[in-house]
Amino acid sequence: MSTLRRGDEGPLVTKLQLKLGVDAIGKFGPKTEAALIVWQKANGLQGDGIAGPFTLAKLGIEALPQAPVATLPHVTAPVAPAVSIPDNSGFKLHNLKGHIPDAVIAQIPDTAARFGINTPLRLAHFLAQCSHESGGFKAVRENLNYKAAGLMGIFKKYFPNAKIALQYERKPEKIASLVYANRMDNGSEASGDGFTYRGRGYIQLTGKSNYQLFDKTVPEDITANPDLVATKYPLASAAFFFNNNKLWAICDKGATPDVVLAVTKRVNGGVIGLSERIKEFKHYYHLLS
Repeated sequence: MSTLRRGDEGPLVTKLQLKLGVDAIGKFGPKTEAALIVWQKANGLQGDGIAGPFTLAKLGIEALPQAPVATLPHVTAPVAPAVSIPDNSGFKLHNLKGHIPDAVIAQIPDTAARFGINTPLRLAHFLAQCSHESGGFKAVRENLNYKAAGLMGIFKKYFPNAKIALQYERKPEKIASLVYANRMDNGSEASGDGFTYRGRGYIQLTGKSNYQLFDKTVPEDITANPDLVATKYPLASAAFFFNNNKLWAICDKGATPDVVLAVTKRVNGGVIGLSERIKEFKHYYHLLS
């Protein structure tokens, strides 16, 4: 999980600023800190001006890792259906079992074939970034279920007073349709494009223009069926981002922390969570090598 504070820079800071309704310049300065404190106090959090895991989760920017559920000794827990793990990908995918969800492992062969993941080195870099960005492969959809107070704190540009905010409170579809309207090729608020093309996938795909680009890489009509990004292609949409942003050439430079740093800067726009990303990369690379 990430933590943002004064002095940090990058796309995650920009996303925070958009949520808070301050100028989205990608640099965490005093105005962002002041707005964050106001929002934290309005939402029952400690007003320290630091966007830690709980603050980011409540803002809908990153999901909190879910704690494991204990099973009572005398209770038989339901068994989830087994997920087939292909063994013809050329990777040691069975070594990943127990380290990432089986459903993610099952997506790797097709994703790798589509988007040029052809070495264990590339796959390790890719999985490390996806895991960190999605809170351990858990977050596949953007959460926009806000109370009025939260809307006025996060999106004050759109919700300047309680009268307007109360009309949108706890209405994610209306909220997204307003705040994402008329950008990224989305239509007006009335079109509903903002909600239709809200963030999905392990490295969240957002905006109609990005959905249309990803649409060209898979057989289904993603523009007409955007939730497939969350249900079928959360990993593939992230690989599309890597491929589209020429990240494989960076991954190919090696298995050093400096290479993880370079990949992180391209994915995150900064170095937020770098130590965790390096740790995850080393773990996956060891399993796959």
